[in-house]
Amino acid sequence: MTTPIRIAPSVLAADFAKLGQEVRDVTAAGADWIHLDVMDGHFVPNISFGPDVIKSLRSYTDAVFDCHLMIAPVDPYLEAFAKAGCDRITVHAEAGPHLHRSLQTVRGLGKKVGVTINPATSLSAIENVLDDIDLILIMSVNPGFGGQKFIPAMADKIAAARSLIGDRPIDLEVDGGVTVETAPIIGKSGGNVLVAGSAIFKGGSLEAYKTAISALRSAAEGKSKS
Repeated sequence: MTTPIRIAPSVLAADFAKLGQEVRDVTAAGADWIHLDVMDGHFVPNISFGPDVIKSLRSYTDAVFDCHLMIAPVDPYLEAFAKAGCDRITVHAEAGPHLHRSLQTVRGLGKKVGVTINPATSLSAIENVLDDIDLILIMSVNPGFGGQKFIPAMADKIAAARSLIGDRPIDLEVDGGVTVETAPIIGKSGGNVLVAGSAIFKGGSLEAYKTAISALRSAAEGKSKS
């Protein structure tokens, strides 16, 4: 695989009492992107944060803000998240009736655009929008909560998505149960962006984050621990 491995810590697992500092620390520790899980308590059974929080975090880092919208309806809020400072906005294929329209809206706002599919959703749901996206996000757990275990069957789905992408410049992101144990499976299957929450933030310090990010990257790249 020629696409470089990127690590995208999910701030959902960070200490919300010092979220700005957590973002700054995890960036200094080697994070490539900052993953922002936005949940509405409707599309998924949890509520996280909205555009105002993201806007307040923007000054803490110049790292890519990778915004994963787990909300429905999604279209009325796309502009707000773009204005908040998100660099990439990913919407769920299941979140509305007009996926192509949602993707066009994000592109029109000048942002990179992605589409997410849940574990039970077929890749066929995105076959007709492959030339309109920059990223595919494979959920390897059911969305809504952190700390879940990677669903083994998703390894084949990741590999199938990589095959579907072909030569297109599309990142293949995986979110759910990402650890040093599952990272090699993800990397071997073709995933190149790993979203990890508790596997990174459980350390609680910059040095711990640095160790966790380095270990995840090495594992995904198929390198043995030194």
